[in-house]
Amino acid sequence: MNSNNKLTIIYSFKLVEGKEEDFIRYWTALTQMIYEFEGSYGSRLHKVNECLYIGYAQWPSKEIYDKSGNNLPETSTVLRQKMRECCAEIKSEFEMVLVQDLLKDKKYLDD
Repeated sequence: MNSNNKLTIIYSFKLVEGKEEDFIRYWTALTQMIYEFEGSYGSRLHKVNECLYIGYAQWPSKEIYDKSGNNLPETSTVLRQKMRECCAEIKSEFEMVLVQDLLKDKKYLDD
């Protein structure tokens, strides 16, 4: 994989108690739209505990990320608002440019 210019953004989500399933549903739908309409590589969501989740989104470049947001359908606004309502706090923790990628292909991770 050519790592030149690939961007990863790490987010933390502190959830409102009892909103975990709703959050995951809205996060998933919004992520799929961003992938489909804005050109991201998608993202992953990790659970630290009942109220803290860490997600990261990957993009081909910072330029593509910076230009994103204008191609999403109107329904993304509702999804984004519903996702935010599930959170007590959302932080964009880091924006990182990929230097070296030593992860194996996904097909090996599923074995």
